[in-house]
Amino acid sequence: MTAQDQTLLGKTLWAIADDLRGAMNADDFRDYMLSFLFLRYLSDNYESAAKKELGKDYPKLNEDDKRTPLSLWYAANKNDVVDFEKQMRRKVHYVIEPTHLWSNIAELARMQKGELLGTLQDGFKYIENHSFDSTFQGLFSEINLNSDKLGKTYEERNAKLCIIIRKIAEGIAKFSSDTDILGDAYEYLIGQFAAGSGKKAGEFYTPQQISTILSKIVTLDSQDPSKGKKKKINKVYDFACGSGSLLLNVRKQMGANGIGKIFGQEKNITTYNLARMNMLLHGVKDSEFEIYHGDTLTNDWAVLSELNPAKKVEFDAVVANPPFSYRWEPNEVMSEDFRFKSYGLAPKSAADFAFLLHGFHFLSKEGTMAIILPHGVLFRGGAKEKIRKKLILDGNIDTVIGLPSNLFFSTGIPVCILVLKKCKKTDDVLFINASSAEHYEKGKRQNILLPKHIEKIVNAYQIRKTEDRYSRVVSMEEIKKNDFNLNISRYISTTVDEEPIDLQEVHERLLEIEKDIVKARKKHNDYLKELGLPPI
Repeated sequence: MTAQDQTLLGKTLWAIADDLRGAMNADDFRDYMLSFLFLRYLSDNYESAAKKELGKDYPKLNEDDKRTPLSLWYAANKNDVVDFEKQMRRKVHYVIEPTHLWSNIAELARMQKGELLGTLQDGFKYIENHSFDSTFQGLFSEINLNSDKLGKTYEERNAKLCIIIRKIAEGIAKFSSDTDILGDAYEYLIGQFAAGSGKKAGEFYTPQQISTILSKIVTLDSQDPSKGKKKKINKVYDFACGSGSLLLNVRKQMGANGIGKIFGQEKNITTYNLARMNMLLHGVKDSEFEIYHGDTLTNDWAVLSELNPAKKVEFDAVVANPPFSYRWEPNEVMSEDFRFKSYGLAPKSAADFAFLLHGFHFLSKEGTMAIILPHGVLFRGGAKEKIRKKLILDGNIDTVIGLPSNLFFSTGIPVCILVLKKCKKTDDVLFINASSAEHYEKGKRQNILLPKHIEKIVNAYQIRKTEDRYSRVVSMEEIKKNDFNLNISRYISTTVDEEPIDLQEVHERLLEIEKDIVKARKKHNDYLKELGLPPI
């Protein structure tokens, strides 16, 4: 399927969502819509694998027979079902019961069968608890099929679901059945729902344009980016992963086999479930990722709270778009936390540096970290200055990238990207000013970074070049003279030189104009004289 068809599918599904949600809150309808799309993906992928596995034994049905082929095979081969499902777990890592397959659910919806709602509930429970070897408990916890928003009675809710699922099935049927495209459609819908969610969108979505910049940076060789992309990333981590789109972008840059394992962390339960679905929808096997539901700042994930340095988990790439200026409540015990002990605690008013230090602690010596933060981290005093100064003196801040304002759904403020490394060759900092008007395209609601703008940023980082009014490598001595202030305007001038003026040429032009004025006045007075009027 072409990129144009993929976009068209996304728009088709979005139009269905916009038409069907009625009085339902967009965020609530998002969860239904994306869950059904997820079920469609799992089902198509499973049926395709089952067809290959069973070969000639896979039942063939005529067009009028709306039963699922697997339901017929299950009924005719009851003694072989257990072995078949074991084999499927080895091949695709999960099992879907025939009655829970999307093709059966869609047929129940088309026929407006009364058992649709009950079948969906059973199907969601089965997927959460039995489909995968590693259970996905709570995956559909935010999908309340008994909600009054769908209807007051079972019959009303069942009828509403029949309409929604039938419309989705009809919309998808117009396109190729290639399961790969559903992942892109899912991403498109997440972006559309984010656009309509305003400030809440910041909880779960990083715009693809910014995500691409971070992903391209962390996948380049950390010691010498000019060498190009790394051959392999063992582990990648996003401690505020939202819907997982940033992690998936890193995977896209490296290729499906370029990353050993993906790690993500998310506090919001709804967004956490979105991330898990998003991983599976993009073909990431359950053994290839681990998303944890918990609080990054308190570090309640057992995998990361190991005190023994020999058992410490480290990541070759760390990416993050944490909530800006998040208020937190650090206590005295936290000042001794291994993540913050050497730097001090970020102020209660803004946990930006607390998030940064968390990710930086788990960065490997050969890794690269790229994080999106508000501009205040570059120049604010107090506790922020203390943390910033130590990071600079230790040679950990590699690059500062200033981005345009109004790039996010959640805020209009300009933001920056900090690139950090634990071991870097150069004793300086690269500054990139990508915030000027010529480096983005103005949009109706959000400003846009086009591919050429993104490539310019990444290229400047990769070859560490100096360009007037855009990028500059600054020595540590100069940064020290500026009291460790990293405000980009201190190092890169954004003023445009005025064009030189030839005063002699201007003088001669003024004389010519004066002559023209005299000539025009004389002609005008001649007309007035003919009319018997006094001259001017």
